[in-house]
Amino acid sequence: MTEIWKYEEVLGLTTSYYEGARVPWVPTREELLDIVMKLANISKDDIFYDLGCGDGRVVIKAIKEGAQRGVCVEINPTLIEKAKENAKTEAVLNRIEFINEDFFKAPISDATIIYMYLLTSVNRALKPKLETELKKGTKIITLDFEIPGWKPVQVIEVALPMRTARLYLYIKGYSDI
Repeated sequence: MTEIWKYEEVLGLTTSYYEGARVPWVPTREELLDIVMKLANISKDDIFYDLGCGDGRVVIKAIKEGAQRGVCVEINPTLIEKAKENAKTEAVLNRIEFINEDFFKAPISDATIIYMYLLTSVNRALKPKLETELKKGTKIITLDFEIPGWKPVQVIEVALPMRTARLYLYIKGYSDI
């Protein structure tokens, strides 16, 4: 009997579906994490969210950089379990909340910093949620894909071996008006 494999399985890709949007999991490169944290300018009072957290690496780094609490939002149960395992290994499990849910439906109003490595089309679809649920002053950092219609307060370009990465910093109440 011939077995049929999905291309995601063959290539080792993980894909999640949020509100009908297909979002591939591409982990944030390790060499970008320090730059993300510098851009976030984390304080001990920050609540750091990653929408589509994958293996949890960005939230784990934020906790290690001093964030009060982290929240991993991930719809894929395999990835959320991997994020929990990684947080346990890094001894930060007790400071991270794991939400195995569609990020369009997860509450985000207590966030002070949100990180997103999502496609521009998904960022566009998330815009109304960000505009209605986030407090003025909340920082939103996106990797490679802008939030259409918002003005970043800072853009950092990072030369990587095969491409240039772009990090965008938005601030609710300034970027969205």
